[in-house]
Amino acid sequence: MWTAKTGVQAQDAKLQAIANNLANVNTTGFKRDRVVFEDLFYQVERQPGAAQAEGMNTPVGVQLGNGVRVAGTQKVFTTGSLQTTGQPLDIAIQGQGFLQVELPGGETAYTRAGQLQRSPEGRLMTAQGYPLVPDITLPANAKSITIGENGTVSVSVPGDTAPQEIGQITLAGFVNPAGLLALGDNLYQETAASGVPTEGIAGEEALGAIKQGALEGSNVQVVEEMVDMITAQRTYEMSTKVLSAADGMLQNLAQAVR
Repeated sequence: MWTAKTGVQAQDAKLQAIANNLANVNTTGFKRDRVVFEDLFYQVERQPGAAQAEGMNTPVGVQLGNGVRVAGTQKVFTTGSLQTTGQPLDIAIQGQGFLQVELPGGETAYTRAGQLQRSPEGRLMTAQGYPLVPDITLPANAKSITIGENGTVSVSVPGDTAPQEIGQITLAGFVNPAGLLALGDNLYQETAASGVPTEGIAGEEALGAIKQGALEGSNVQVVEEMVDMITAQRTYEMSTKVLSAADGMLQNLAQAVR
């Protein structure tokens, strides 16, 4: 019964991850979660290879498992589909890398959501109001904004015949992006598992290029999530049937010893 209980808990956790993936199927820059399971300790009644008789060893042992548990959840950082918006402040990263933003406490966070906006002071910020790092301020009289594939930001102002370069959007890369801490608001934070971020120019040192006028959609595949949900549901049902069977066996035993 206790072994079946661990299976029920594990599938419940998987269903929760699937529900979160499906809920964020239209969230810009969202990366799906994958649940990783591992088996629990074993009750060894006979050691494999134990001596059975003189000169004879058992080829197999008797090892009874005690269930399963969630070893962790992993973010899958495959690139989502690009959606053309035509908005000059929408940017998407084609490849690896994260935009850097400054949190209210001064810490640096990382995001793939490129829905940029202009603050009243002209600073480039995310949709949640976090300014980019490094800071970029647009002139109040800017007529058009151009963001190159390498992150160079240029604007056209009245009276100038050529665009003015006003800043550079840089990207940060990680050795193990799956080890980042998800904060919500499309934000991630560095951890010991992710490694130290490496800042660089878009399109260089394995970092992706920046595409203006587009957004990266969620990498959630609805059909795949539905198949996983059906599998988890059936596994959940089978674990509950094991509970019912064990309960029936105990009930018969109790009646037999009366």
